[in-house]
Amino acid sequence: MPSLELVVVDPDLLAGKPAIRGTRLAVAFIMDLVAAGQSEDEILDNYPGLTSEDILACIEYEANPVA
Repeated sequence: MPSLELVVVDPDLLAGKPAIRGTRLAVAFIMDLVAAGQSEDEILDNYPGLTSEDILACIEYEANPVA
């Protein structure tokens, strides 16, 4: 199971929106890509700094948001 430690909420990063640690990619942005039908391979090809675990962490975060 992916770790929610991959998702950070930092008021100095993306105005405090949940993001993938070490990137400026918001969880909501990745979820929009998934919802638009992009495959994991397409997302990883377009954003080479991401890993499969990052995408799974976004999905897990959306399913169980941390307050």
